Amino acid sequence: MSLRIYGNRQLKTLPGRETRPTTARVREALFNIWQDAIASCRWLDLCAGTGSMGAEALCRGASYVVGIEQSSRACNIIQQNWQRVAQPEQTFQILRGDVVKRLTTLLGQQFDCIYFDPPYASNLYQPVLEAIAHHQLLDLNGELAVEHGLDAWTPKSILTLKICRQKIYGNTAVTFYRIEDKDNDLSE
Repeated sequence: MSLRIYGNRQLKTLPGRETRPTTARVREALFNIWQDAIASCRWLDLCAGTGSMGAEALCRGASYVVGIEQSSRACNIIQQNWQRVAQPEQTFQILRGDVVKRLTTLLGQQFDCIYFDPPYASNLYQPVLEAIAHHQLLDLNGELAVEHGLDAWTPKSILTLKICRQKIYGNTAVTFYRIEDKDNDLSE
């Protein structure tokens, strides 16, 4: 099976249900929302699956992309996909393992755009958001997007991460977070 992204580029996917690629509708909507933030950004793709979101970020000009994925088979596919689309001036890194534990290896780094799409039924939402906030992985002007099913998880602000908006696409929701700005109210 294959998947197409920006510029009609074809990516490899894993057979079966080991990963669940973000739908084209959600992917397109997210990149439309973030269109002015992608060029030269530092992108973090959590529970990366086949790496379609990171590949799309590379195709749209992200300068540095990091993906975290537990499956070694998926990491091999991500490596192939990102090598296929990355330009010489772009860098990327794929980290295999438990997402919460691997986030600690990114201490000292900050990302402009973070995309988090775990298995909907997992218990990863709270610990990953806490780790992102605790390790200050989101740039002060950056944004975090969390994909989830409408009934799978109830979004809430966590530590310094505050909800700034939510978009719904059928049975899928994407909740956006920013670092709390004490001077401005982020609610819409």
